[in-house]
Amino acid sequence: DCKTAEAVKLTENIFRSVNIALVNELKVVFQLMGINVHEVLDAADTKPFGFMKFTPGPGLGGHCIPIDPFYLTWKAREFEKNTRFIELAGEINTSMPKYVIEQTMKALNAHQKSVSGSSILLIGLAYKPDVDDMRESPTFKLFDLLKELGADISYYDSYIPKITPTREHQEWTGFESIEWSQSMIEGFDAVIISTNHSDINYTELGDWCKCIIDTRNAMKNYKSNKENHIFKA
Repeated sequence: DCKTAEAVKLTENIFRSVNIALVNELKVVFQLMGINVHEVLDAADTKPFGFMKFTPGPGLGGHCIPIDPFYLTWKAREFEKNTRFIELAGEINTSMPKYVIEQTMKALNAHQKSVSGSSILLIGLAYKPDVDDMRESPTFKLFDLLKELGADISYYDSYIPKITPTREHQEWTGFESIEWSQSMIEGFDAVIISTNHSDINYTELGDWCKCIIDTRNAMKNYKSNKENHIFKA
């Protein structure tokens, strides 16, 4: 019936939201402990049963997971019930862009720079790899936070060469992607990888950039010999 069908959709989205929140929280804690969360998750994923791998990132995006779980939260209130687990997951996931900015501050500090006045390139505007869908993308939140802190912002995304009007981010309408070239990219004070598109040459990115904040483990195969070069976020 219709109610069951809708509950199926909500349950699937809630399942992903909660599990993504879990690995995002683990990422933050493990980072403080000097543990690579991606190595932990890869190793746990070798277990043939009882574990399903989810990947941390800079926040949730898309038209489903950031929104749909809260339909149930709203409906549950009609029955005088609180969906605390769902709401907690939402709090964790929506806090991740601020965590990325905190790590960006630390990365720039290592280069004797502040966010204010720094030129920062965000790699990837789409909410997930290899699509042109920017709905609810956490990159927009990164744009907003960096702008508030006085950064000079640019982005690169071959799937989204120009930002079209959005419901919540009208001020970025018309903002255009830079071109992929060494002369363009090596001039930035920092680069934040917010979406790990497969068409990006991460070796070139590593060679060209002074400071990379990697939210997607995209640089995992790049061997850097530069000091204060790649930072996990």
